[in-house]
Amino acid sequence: MASFSLSLAKTLRNEGGYVNDPDDPGGETYRGVARLIFGKWNGWTIVDQLRKQGGFPLSLDKHEDLQRKVEAFYQTSFWDRISGDDILNQQVADSIFDFAVNAGVGTSTVLAQHVAEVEADGVMGEETIRSVNEKDPEYFLAAFTVAKIARYLSIVNKRPTSRKYFYGWVLRTINN
Repeated sequence: MASFSLSLAKTLRNEGGYVNDPDDPGGETYRGVARLIFGKWNGWTIVDQLRKQGGFPLSLDKHEDLQRKVEAFYQTSFWDRISGDDILNQQVADSIFDFAVNAGVGTSTVLAQHVAEVEADGVMGEETIRSVNEKDPEYFLAAFTVAKIARYLSIVNKRPTSRKYFYGWVLRTINN
């Protein structure tokens, strides 16, 4: 059974800290939580309070309540939705979870379903979990990596301003 805390630690290394890149369609982002996509996340109140104080944005990483909110957000919004606790192989869970965070739960689930050879409905149900767990993990990870890179190529082709992220996305994919 995969561990949420191990997957989260790996994903948070990929997500980094505070960023406000004008080319990012998610806008202002903290630990991967994009304000334009997740504007109702309860951590934004703390971010806004800390912005008014000295030491911003470094002060964000030291705020314990904010870190708990980040963890809870990732557990309920991503890990639980991919049924991470039911995935047997840690690396497989890491990869599906990390891609869900980066590209969306539905996108990650559909790609996992294609690799697992089940109907792609975007829901990580019992049949999908069973098929993912039955696949050879090395095969699953290799095929899922190729599918993720193809998805990133599609994004870059549709939105050329995202080309600057492509190399980082590929490295993230290979390392997950």
